[in-house]
Amino acid sequence: MKSPRESDQPELVAAAYIRANFDPNDRIAVLIRNAKRGETIQRISTTERICSDSFQQWLKQKNEKEACDIYVSMNVLKLGAFTRTKDDILAIRHLYLDLDQGGSGALAAIHKSSRVPIPNYVLNTSPDKFQVIWKVTGFGQEQAEGVLRDLAREFGGDHAATDSTRVLRVPGFLSKKYERDFLVTIQSQKDQSYSVQDFKLDSDLLDSISHRPRSAPQARENTERRPVTQSERDWAYVKRSLERGSDPRELIAELARSRSGDKSDPVYYATLTVTKAMAELKPSNQQNDESTATGRFHTPEPPH
Repeated sequence: MKSPRESDQPELVAAAYIRANFDPNDRIAVLIRNAKRGETIQRISTTERICSDSFQQWLKQKNEKEACDIYVSMNVLKLGAFTRTKDDILAIRHLYLDLDQGGSGALAAIHKSSRVPIPNYVLNTSPDKFQVIWKVTGFGQEQAEGVLRDLAREFGGDHAATDSTRVLRVPGFLSKKYERDFLVTIQSQKDQSYSVQDFKLDSDLLDSISHRPRSAPQARENTERRPVTQSERDWAYVKRSLERGSDPRELIAELARSRSGDKSDPVYYATLTVTKAMAELKPSNQQNDESTATGRFHTPEPPH
């Protein structure tokens, strides 16, 4: 299979990239957005159809002549799906990071980290802004979204880009987001697909679970096999961050933002989580710690 190259024609780069990430009969979504006019078109079809010459020429015209940005969904949709909701997701094929701030530094941290594997692709979407992509297998939807949140926290990615229905830019097309067009380019770094075990962002949490006292061997077996919840991921992340000296106020604000989509009161949840973590880390000063987390600094407003 031909790999996408920056020197190829836009439609050739895009088609090669999409074919490298999906099977011919996979149903995926392409999003065409004109931000200036506030118009969005979504087309859901098979990989084979989307990579056809006629479809790619249509995307090229939309991009170059009509100033539309081009995006593709990163996970496979169910047969017969006509929308791109969580209920429409059939299979998780990718994890990803949207690096909008400090992109070069975040990329360097990813490549140095022993907690995540080398990405399959890095898309340069505008100056010092990147989208980082891992091909994966064996992930459930909830599990994948938990790891997406962990990735965003660990490397400073966009917390809004942590859902399984996300669309990312397509290499070879122009980004129309700014005053000057920017060609979205790609670096292909790995071809393999990664499994859950290749992402070690929850190693502290898993260690803490395995060392909890249990009354019987059967209880231990059941506990170790149960799925890790997102609240447990949050707990492990908060404790690890506090141990490294993070500001509790910043942790509360960050956690509230990341859980704004699934908590009725994310600020209360974040404040309670950070307060309890501080109390557990410093039991001798529990009363002072709780007053610090809830009284001596201003609780952040709910995220908008």
